[in-house]
Amino acid sequence: MLTRIYAIVKKEFRQILRDNRSLILIFFYPVFMLILFGYALNYDVTHIKIGIYDLEKSELSREFIKTFNSSEYFDIVKYVTSPEEADRSLNDKTVQCVVTIPVDFSKKFYSKENASVQFLIDGVNGNTATIIMNYVNSATLGFSEKVSADILAKEGIRITRPLNIAGIFWYNPDLKTTEFLIPGLIATILMVICVTLTAISIVREKEQGTIEQINVSPVSPFELILGKIIPYIFLAILISILVLILGHFLFGLEIKGRIIYLAAGTILYIIAGLSLGIFVSTIADSMQVAFQLSTLISQLPTNILSGFTFPIESMPPFIQIITNLTPAKFFIIILRSVVIKGTGIEAFWQQYIYITIFALFFLTISMIKTARQRRTV
Repeated sequence: MLTRIYAIVKKEFRQILRDNRSLILIFFYPVFMLILFGYALNYDVTHIKIGIYDLEKSELSREFIKTFNSSEYFDIVKYVTSPEEADRSLNDKTVQCVVTIPVDFSKKFYSKENASVQFLIDGVNGNTATIIMNYVNSATLGFSEKVSADILAKEGIRITRPLNIAGIFWYNPDLKTTEFLIPGLIATILMVICVTLTAISIVREKEQGTIEQINVSPVSPFELILGKIIPYIFLAILISILVLILGHFLFGLEIKGRIIYLAAGTILYIIAGLSLGIFVSTIADSMQVAFQLSTLISQLPTNILSGFTFPIESMPPFIQIITNLTPAKFFIIILRSVVIKGTGIEAFWQQYIYITIFALFFLTISMIKTARQRRTV
C-alpha cells in the first residue's frame, strides 16, 4: 500500500511542477492577496477631511479649531464661507465633515449657556460616519473640559473628578486592522488553494483519460485520495509559513501563542480544505466546472460567513447557524486566539473537533463516491 501511495504522490509532484498555472496559483496568489488586503483593506479611520465654517471668528473659536488641527485623526482641508459651499464640499467629497461655529459661540459659552456646534457629516458610509461622529464628539468634549477648567482655575476653583476612566485595549493595543485581518486572510488563501488545486488535480485525470488506468489498477479509493492530498498538504504548509513570514516583515505580525497549537490547527484545516476539493472532483467532469465550483464553495463562504470581514455576532440567528458549515470560521478562531491573543488550548480546543468532523465527513463521502464510480467502469 505504501508503495502505491508513494507512486501517486511522486506522480502528483511531477504534475504540479509541469503545470505553470498551478505554480502561479500556489506562489503568486498568496503574496498578491496578502499585499492587496494588507494595504488596501483598512478599517482604521484617520486623517478625516474637515471643513470649517466659522461664523464668529473669535479667539475662542480659533482655539476650538486648533483642537482638530492638532490631532492626527483630523485634517483641516478648507474653510468654507457659505452653507452652499459646505453642501458642495460634502457632495464632491472634498470634505467628510463640516464644522459650523455659530456667531454667538463665545457669548453663550462664557455666559454658561449651551453653546451649540454643528457637525455636517457625510453619512453615505454608515460605519465611517459613526466613527467620525464619535471622534468629533470626543474632541469637542475635551475642548469644553479644558476651557472650563482654565476659567475656573483663574477664579481659584479646582475641578476634581470623583471617577477617572482609563480604557485599555487588550491583545491589540494599537488597534491595527492588519492584525485582525491577516489571520482571516490566511484562512481564505489556504481554503481557496487547497480546494481548487485538489479538485483540478483529479478532474485532470478524467479529462486526460488516465483515471481509467487508475481504476483498473490495484490502487484503492483510499490510496488514491491519500496519494493525491499528501503533496498539497506539504505545499499548503509551505504557503502558510510564507504568509506568516511576509506578515511579520510587512505588517509586524507576531505569533503570541504556542506554535504547536497553530501548527495542529493549520494541518487539520488544510486536510479539511483538501477533503472539500476531493469532493468537488467527484462531482465535476471538467476542469472548468471544477474550477468554478471550487471557487464558489471555497472563496464565497470563507469571505462572508467565517467572520473574516463581517462579525458573525451581528448576523441574523439563521445566518449564524449556516456559518457552522464552513471550517474557516473555526480555523479563524484558532488563528486569532494563538496569533493575536496568545491564549492556551482551553480557549479553542472545540474548534479542532469541528474541523476534524468536517474533514472526515467529506473524505468519507469522497471515498464512497470514488468507489461507486470505479464499480461502474
